[in-house]
Formats: sequence, structure tokens, C-alpha cells
Amino acid sequence: MRAKIRKIATFLEETNTEMGRQIDPPTRRAAAVAVIENPLAGKYVEDLSELMAIGEELGELLTQRAVAALGIAGTSAESYGKAAAVGENGELEHAAAILHPKLGTPVRRVLGKGAALIPSSKKRGGLGVVLDIPLGHKDAAYVRSHFDGMEVRINDAPRANEIMVAIAVTDSGRPLPRVGGLTKDQIKGDDGLR
Repeated sequence: MRAKIRKIATFLEETNTEMGRQIDPPTRRAAAVAVIENPLAGKYVEDLSELMAIGEELGELLTQRAVAALGIAGTSAESYGKAAAVGENGELEHAAAILHPKLGTPVRRVLGKGAALIPSSKKRGGLGVVLDIPLGHKDAAYVRSHFDGMEVRINDAPRANEIMVAIAVTDSGRPLPRVGGLTKDQIKGDDGLR
């Protein structure tokens, strides 16, 4: 593995009630976060392929961890998202290099599909910065019940020369969705939109 991982954290969130109403089955979302050394910290480098390769490795590893936290088959996951935060000696383009060119393919492989774009966010921050991971349905971007997000943080990351990389998956949409739009039983999953 090219990534020099200092730590991996896995988060599982389960909502059983919302506004006094029982959620049955509960809505669940999980995130797996790797804290890695940024090999390009502190310098401008034109060729970011090293970070792209790290993104490909982390896509598979973190998606497997998040799915395992939910205790479901990857094909049963409904939503996904990704995020990265670089420490102060990194640049936003380092986060982009990890998240965009190659990370998505292994995520989709673990989940068995994924016709929709994987929502993403990137930022620079210090120790304890919150990662905001946007979520959307994996096969149809217009499914409003799955427009969501998950926040995670690790108290000692990212250090100045590190990057935090996260993948989140869910087994459902938001609790009590009622803003209309395409429903998951109407998904065709061909174009990533509907």
C-alpha cells in the first residue's frame, strides 16, 4: 500500500426516533476515515499521480470498512459520499487528487454499482476539523430523500502534513422524508440522474 496510514476511524450512526416518531427500520449511516501522511505537503508538485493512486487504494479500503460497520452487503448500500481535509501544509488540490480521478471506481466495485456521481467536499483545517461528507443516492441523483450529510471528526487530525480521507455509506435515506421528488422505487439507475 502506498498510503502511509496513521489511523483509521469508523463511525456508525443510527436514528431510531425523529420528532417523537419511531423510525422502523432505523436509518443508518457509516463513515470510515483514514488519516494519512501527505507525501506532497509543503511543496508545489505539478504531477499529483501519487495522490491519485493513494485515492484508489483508500476507496476500496474505506468503503469496505463503512459497509462492514453497517453489517450489510455492499449492494444493499443506498447512498454514498466522500470528503477530505488537508492539514495546513497541504493544498486543496491534494484533496482533489485523492478524491476525484481514481477513488470512485473501487467504491462502486465494493457497492456493486453507483451510477450517480459521488458527492464530495474538501477543505483545509487543523486538528479536530469537522469533515462534512455530503450524501446522495448511489444510482440516482434526483432521489431527494437521500440528499443528506454526515459529520465526523478526529480530535488529533489532520496534523500539518496529513490528509483525512472519508467515505460514507448508508442503508437508507433521511428519516421521515417528505419533500417529494423521485422515490427509490422509481429509480432506473441508467444515467445516474433518475
